[in-house]
Amino acid sequence: MKRDIVLLSTADWDNPFWTNKQHVAVELAKDGHRVLYIDSLGLRRPSASARDVRRIVRRLKKAFRPPVEVRKRLYVWSPVTIPLQRWGGVRALNRRLLSRALRAMTGRLGMSYDLLWTYNPLTTRLLDVGAFRQVVYHCVDEIKAQPGMPAAVLEAGEEELCRAADLVFTTSRHLTETRRRWNPETHYFPNVADFDHFHRACDPSTPVPADLAAIPAPRIGFIGAVSGYKVDFRLLRTVAEARPRWSLVLIGAVGEGDPWTDPTLLEGVPNIHLLGPRDYRDLPGYLKGMDVAILPNTINEYTRSMFPMKFFEYLAAGRPVVAVALDALAEFAHVATLADSPEVFIDGIERALAGEVPPLEARLAVARQHTYAARNRQMMELVEAALKKRNKPSMTGKEDGT
Repeated sequence: MKRDIVLLSTADWDNPFWTNKQHVAVELAKDGHRVLYIDSLGLRRPSASARDVRRIVRRLKKAFRPPVEVRKRLYVWSPVTIPLQRWGGVRALNRRLLSRALRAMTGRLGMSYDLLWTYNPLTTRLLDVGAFRQVVYHCVDEIKAQPGMPAAVLEAGEEELCRAADLVFTTSRHLTETRRRWNPETHYFPNVADFDHFHRACDPSTPVPADLAAIPAPRIGFIGAVSGYKVDFRLLRTVAEARPRWSLVLIGAVGEGDPWTDPTLLEGVPNIHLLGPRDYRDLPGYLKGMDVAILPNTINEYTRSMFPMKFFEYLAAGRPVVAVALDALAEFAHVATLADSPEVFIDGIERALAGEVPPLEARLAVARQHTYAARNRQMMELVEAALKKRNKPSMTGKEDGT
């Protein structure tokens, strides 16, 4: 059964680092569903940083554009809401504006209110979820633990959404346990990877980008947001100072998602190389040029509930992986080194450089089992089974009465 799907994201489609949201939307469209992808509606309060100002300007420029078809059956829309979600009056105004605009855009595309697939914990405060035939909440992060978030508002809104949803999908065991208190139809699906894309790192014809090749080996690499609430800067500096012959290469925007990030600890260290963000299509080449791929996450409320997307991408690229001992990775300790101290982290990198790693085929086999196509298929099977149980009639083109 092919569905009309409104996907309410918490990431802009054109963000250079794709997340679950973009990949899920692509797979749903590949499977024949029509998807309206709605860019992030701004949960975090904006800062005065240049990045936030640029994003606001970009959004205002796109505000009055109709949805754009970026892939076959996949449309992207960038409505504007007021990014001050902690205030009830602002949320009420956002709900009215978004509801009316969504009715207009789905009508323009001839789409029904068949399935709402949301990542936004404030969805019930922004839309009348009861107008949709079916609602899926895909919980991939502990969003309220991110800097600048209205935590109390988010927690109350998320409980309301979980109770209203037909299904809740989560990406870590901790998220599963906590959300299942609100909805028994909560199912665990860990983060996955685009195996074919990242496996290009194993292809002899894939070039290593010149800027990375110019950095002395061995190269210890990280790809992702270089943000203070996710990455342990002190750990990176400790590694760099303990092993000055190693080159630590960080690919990603400093402060992505956290404009209050202070990168001082990473500055002035000659063997730490901040390359900035790189295009998604070029990442396999960068991974090919790395001797060891690392996940140097800090341990806090956010990361305790996080399954790092890069884990399976690293494995698909054939790289040895050394990570901090995140709870979500415990079941994969047989294909990676999980470290509970800086000393163990450094030792794990040394052993990986010496070739003391799980067999390549074992690592690739785990990565092959965790792909977007396979996970989407499993999730949609649950969605269709839930629909058969519920058999709720469609409310085509109708939303709330605002």
